[in-house]
Formats: sequence, C-alpha cells, structure tokens
Amino acid sequence: MKEHNITIYTTTNPAILKFETNHFITKNNSYEYKNIDEAKNSPLAQQLFYLPFIKTVYISGNFIALERFDIVAWDDVRDEVAQQLVDYLNSGEVVVHEQEDPQSVPATVYAENTPNPAAMRFVANKLIVPTIFEFKNKEEAKDSDLATTLFQFPYVKEVFLDENYISVTKTDEADWNEITLELRESIQAFLTEGKEVVSANSISKQKQEAPATQLQDENLDDTSKQIIDILEEYVKPAVASDGGNIMFKSYDENTKKVNVILQGACSGCPSSTFTLKNGIENMLKNMMGDKIGEVVALNG
Repeated sequence: MKEHNITIYTTTNPAILKFETNHFITKNNSYEYKNIDEAKNSPLAQQLFYLPFIKTVYISGNFIALERFDIVAWDDVRDEVAQQLVDYLNSGEVVVHEQEDPQSVPATVYAENTPNPAAMRFVANKLIVPTIFEFKNKEEAKDSDLATTLFQFPYVKEVFLDENYISVTKTDEADWNEITLELRESIQAFLTEGKEVVSANSISKQKQEAPATQLQDENLDDTSKQIIDILEEYVKPAVASDGGNIMFKSYDENTKKVNVILQGACSGCPSSTFTLKNGIENMLKNMMGDKIGEVVALNG
C-alpha cells in the first residue's frame, strides 16, 4: 500500500489551507463540498465536517484544500488536521466514491509542435505529475518509469514532465515525422496502464527541497519577489503552453541584471533569445522601470 505524506501550503485566501499529498487521490475529477450532506460520496469529506471549524472541503488531484470558519486560526489546528489526513489516507479508506474505474479510462495523448524544433510536447487528458521534473539523461530518470521508458528510444535526448504533458527533446539526426507516432503511442500505453509516472519518494523529495513557490523564499528581496510575481502571472502560462518552464534565478541590484532558467522545450530553443529580449525583458522594463537592465537566460 502506498504511504502518504502531507505537505501544508498557504493560499492567497488566509481562510483556506492546502494539504498536498505525494500521491493522487482522485482520478481526473475535482470535488467541492459545502456541508456533510453534499459529501455523501466522500467518506473523507464527511469525516472532516465533524471538525466544527471546517466550512468547505475541496478534493482534487493530489490535494485536499480546507476552508475554515473564523472560530479558530489555522496555526492552532493545522498540524492536527494534517495528521488526521495522513492517518485516513494511509488507512486505505475511500477518499471519494468515483463512478469511473481508472483502469477502464483510456488515456489520450496528442502531440504539439513547440517553438523549439528539437522538442515536441505530448499532452495527456489527465494530470500525470503534481510538480515539474526534468531529466537530462537516463541516469537522472531512475525514479521515473515513464522517463526511463522514453530514454530507451535512442533518439530521446531529454524528458520534461509538468502536470498533464511531457516534452521530449530529440537528437539532431532524428526526424519528428518518423518518431512522433511511436513516442505518442508509447506514452499513451504507459498512462492507460495506470503505472506510476514518478516515484512517491521522488515527489516527496522534490517538495521538501523546494518551496511551494519561489515567493516563499525568505532570502529574496522585494524586487526579486516582484519579478517572480510577473513571471508567474504573465510568462509561465505562455511558456508552459510551449512545453517548457521559466524559473527566476537571481537579480543583481547593482547591474540590474535578471537571470532566469529555461527548462523543457524552452531550454536550448533557438527562438528563446528573441523571446527574452522582445518579450520578457521588455515586459519587466515596462512594469518595473529602471530597476531592470537586462534579462539573461540559463539553460536548465
């Protein structure tokens, strides 16, 4: 039986706390319950409503989010609630009675071109990982059965996983017209069989080593946090749609230089320099004025 660990995250709403586990607890659905009567299909939600301060229960993917009434502060009860969730999940009891059997729901995967001619984005119809994973070679992929499977193809150079898609970077000699169908069918077969994409230990380790968002890093100055805010809201969604990711690396107050890390399809992309200079750099300059001198990209 899978062992669940809980990581607690704050949200933009101080009344709502997010309890994230290292395994998926629903198939592809999200649930919201306002009271115990609405929670008839969720034994876990019903149990939570016996806590007098629980106002709303949200269950989705790999987390439970709870909204409290103002009669208590989260600081007083969060650890107790987290332990209750860990005990429940590790008991093997049903979280939500879902109508569909995950083994009977075939995965669908479609391929998308990216601005990087060496990378292709394979999009699934369900969540496959709760956070980003990047593998530069087969050795790095030892904790991911899916990435290990893909590295068995001699033309696969790098594998990047994020939420519901996989970006595959190929070697120069391979032709997408000849390999795309083979890769898509391999990914689809893997997901349809319901195999674990990344090991639970690796997910847990990833969560422990990095904060939920870079904004939770207490060592960052206000300018760096403002840059991260802009990247998160305006840049990351567009970059993700291209099969990649952008991360803030550093800001130098003296040189006014911003360093960012490009991952997935964006790493090594010929058009990334143009995108940085004419998109991200101009955006930061327009929104932050003379605090920004230039943006430099480092490949992940």
